[in-house]
Amino acid sequence: MASATQAAVPRRMPVLTGPKGPVDRYFYLFASFVIAAIVVWGFSHTVNQNLLHASPPRPLLLWFHGAAFSSWVLFFIFQSALVRTRNVNLHRFFGWFGAGLASAMAVLGFIIAVIMARFDWFTLHAPGTDVFLSVPFGDILSFSSCVALAILWRKKPELHRRLLFIATCCLLAAAFGRFPYVSDHNLFYVCVDAVILLGVLRDLLVSRSVHRVYRVALPVLIAWQALIMYLYLGAPAWWHTVTSRIVG
Repeated sequence: MASATQAAVPRRMPVLTGPKGPVDRYFYLFASFVIAAIVVWGFSHTVNQNLLHASPPRPLLLWFHGAAFSSWVLFFIFQSALVRTRNVNLHRFFGWFGAGLASAMAVLGFIIAVIMARFDWFTLHAPGTDVFLSVPFGDILSFSSCVALAILWRKKPELHRRLLFIATCCLLAAAFGRFPYVSDHNLFYVCVDAVILLGVLRDLLVSRSVHRVYRVALPVLIAWQALIMYLYLGAPAWWHTVTSRIVG
């Protein structure tokens, strides 16, 4: 009798949103694939003529730069998959590899930005490459700051995962900058922030509120991006003086 009664009770259908729903459980894994797709699609517009079959050939260090930053995207997918499959101990173990990779990327990012600025200026004779340094410098600082905070708060998963998501999104400016329309209208940061807003949407769907990481980080990041674009497009005299000395 009891079993018949239990059989008559309709089962609850899984909820798409809300805690432990598919949006909650799979968002970061899904986001990692979206980020990878943006990177592949964006760089497919220029990698052939600017790296694989470039004329004149690009500096060798650019290959290492590309390998390191591509490795981070793959690492983000890998770590998201480990969390999704509940291999938390492995996730923590490989997290220190990620910390080392991020440190190498920060150093390499600054070096290759200067090398390519000099290459564009002296080899390709492209004006304005000195003031453009605000963009790669700014992106590396954004990425490094978020990763550093994520490491600091690695034992607080809700902070940790959002900071790493934002950090990885900060790297997308280079990929979005390869899209002709986005590049022509300098909309790469608008696109970056749109991807970050997917995380905000996830929070609204799952918990009906926006996590404090986004409430603090997004306004700061947008203000930082505005400063970067001012230095690049406005090219104030003091910034031109600094970057021209860097470029040499």
